[in-house]
Amino acid sequence: MNIVVTNDDGLHTSGIWALARALCAVGHVTVVAPDREQSGVGMGISFTRPVKVEEMVSRIEGVKALAVEGTPADAVILAVQGFSPGPVDLVVSGINEGANLGQNVLVSGTVGACFQAHFWNIPAIAVSVATLKGAQFDPAAQTAAHLATLFRDGVLTGPLLLNVNLPNVPLAEIKGVSITRLAKGKYFDTLEKVPSHKHDYYWLARGKSEWAMDEGTDAWAMKQKHISITPLHMDLTAETNAPHLDEVLTRLRAGLRG
Repeated sequence: MNIVVTNDDGLHTSGIWALARALCAVGHVTVVAPDREQSGVGMGISFTRPVKVEEMVSRIEGVKALAVEGTPADAVILAVQGFSPGPVDLVVSGINEGANLGQNVLVSGTVGACFQAHFWNIPAIAVSVATLKGAQFDPAAQTAAHLATLFRDGVLTGPLLLNVNLPNVPLAEIKGVSITRLAKGKYFDTLEKVPSHKHDYYWLARGKSEWAMDEGTDAWAMKQKHISITPLHMDLTAETNAPHLDEVLTRLRAGLRG
């Protein structure tokens, strides 16, 4: 089984190596990841410039490590198109410090890498720990390895995309595992002006989050100290609004006929 490990934080972070080390017990691992912080880039791809790829010193013997001067999605595209020793069977992204819950999956580089794998019909797992500092990576790495084993053994099949979030507690303190849906809520983004004599500059940052703690959601699972596994897919069609569009079509067609 050929497994590509990536993230949105770069090769210098501890989480990606904890993940790669655990996955070595499941298959052949290649690490292909951004060469710098790429949080918040979502599914972005570098269309307007060439992307440099450089082999780096790996922290794990026998595991090739490539640094990509681009986004997590770039890293996955490169891996799929020849930087893995064979066809890619699974992409695993993480371990991210900070949960990726609710609508945040649409801007997350961690999840964005997995969406790119999903576009290529490759199974993918995004793994995050719900803390911004002092993350306990071992439970997340073990969880990812167990899920990867299920793909390897054919228990899980098809190009599934699983968004996995864990509470930042030791494995013994995790209370359960839940299959969840995305929570409703938002982040309160912050805007800070940077002093400058010539131009206006601003820092844009994720602020505090506020989630509806409905039972069965990913945010609810974190509060319960459960591992949250949310299946995602790329069909963003809003079916609930379709009936209201009938009148729009009627009026638009009439208007175009003039």
